[in-house]
Amino acid sequence: MLKQRVITALILLALLLPALFASSPWPFAALTLLLVAAAGWEWARLNGLVGPATFVMGAVLVAACALAWWMGWTRQAPVALWWLAMLAWVLGGSLALSKGVGGWPQMAPAGRWVIGLLLLWTAWLALTSARDLGINFILSLFCVVWVADVAAYFGGRSLGKRKLAPGISPGKSWEGVWCGMAGAVVLGVAWVFVDRNWLGVVQGATAASGDAGGTPSWFSHMYTRLGWTGMVMSVVFLAAMSVVGDLVESLVKRSAGAKDSSGLLPGHGGVLDRIDALLPVLPLALALAAL
Repeated sequence: MLKQRVITALILLALLLPALFASSPWPFAALTLLLVAAAGWEWARLNGLVGPATFVMGAVLVAACALAWWMGWTRQAPVALWWLAMLAWVLGGSLALSKGVGGWPQMAPAGRWVIGLLLLWTAWLALTSARDLGINFILSLFCVVWVADVAAYFGGRSLGKRKLAPGISPGKSWEGVWCGMAGAVVLGVAWVFVDRNWLGVVQGATAASGDAGGTPSWFSHMYTRLGWTGMVMSVVFLAAMSVVGDLVESLVKRSAGAKDSSGLLPGHGGVLDRIDALLPVLPLALALAAL
């Protein structure tokens, strides 16, 4: 299993890193569009579609993303879109988790399909928009999720006593959540320091496409606009919402009786299993950056 995980991770990195650091944003947009289409296929399978119908959802998702790309929204999407996504995740995510595993299948299948389309569409659009704001910007968003997840894992293993959502994800604890938030805050403070002292990012700088040097991270955006207190509160909020994304995907899988979203990524499960925490974080980070 470990060997499979490592091989799959290396293959993904070999594909994603050249696309991410390419001088043009389109290779990254195209590659991630394929991954999001696969996630759409997985969502369809987890929510009652079978056979060729599962591919229809992936095709509709690709068409919606392509339309947004053609409209130029991958570079400058309406800010209201990010705020609507935040509203959907905060209120809708809370409602879904409060109803538990048994509540999800009670929703009409068409409603669940539309929800999946909108969540994946806004996530891809936010992903490409973040890439357009600079490598430093998008990497900081990836890392806030990864660091929060790693800190939550080790914090939960060593300190975890109170279960967060035993009916959805038995392994998660409140102590793990607090450790994840603390780890993300430490990362944010360190990243702002690096931006200001090593990368030449000055207060008030505006992100632009290009190399990391001289372009601010998401942390620096928040620090410039809201100061240390606002930046820390924003990081804590993103870390919390990454947990919501993880729990919502776990809820959908449990309601379908599935352990993984698919077997597309040997050793890792499916695409949704890898990007669940990023789904709310990406659009919400852009909403906060627009403050």
